[in-house]
Amino acid sequence: MLQLPRELTYRQARNCLVQLQPLVAAFEGRQVPMDASGIEVFDSAALAVLLACRRTAQAVDKQLVVVGLPQGLRSMAALYGVDGLLQDAPV
Repeated sequence: MLQLPRELTYRQARNCLVQLQPLVAAFEGRQVPMDASGIEVFDSAALAVLLACRRTAQAVDKQLVVVGLPQGLRSMAALYGVDGLLQDAPV
């Protein structure tokens, strides 16, 4: 399972994405689980990273499955209207 960092704001977003995208693309299996339960400090850049990882997964015919999305990040996704794009389900 891929892990998001404890802090994911605009300051970390680019480096995080550069690290995660190849891992998402190379992940074995059709579903790519992404553990978001450890995120404690975030802003809208965290959503941008998740959505970019989702696009990366789709490009190689896989599905990103977000596990443990914190309530605050879930609320932010709903506010921006992208909550339906981020699955929060056990794999």
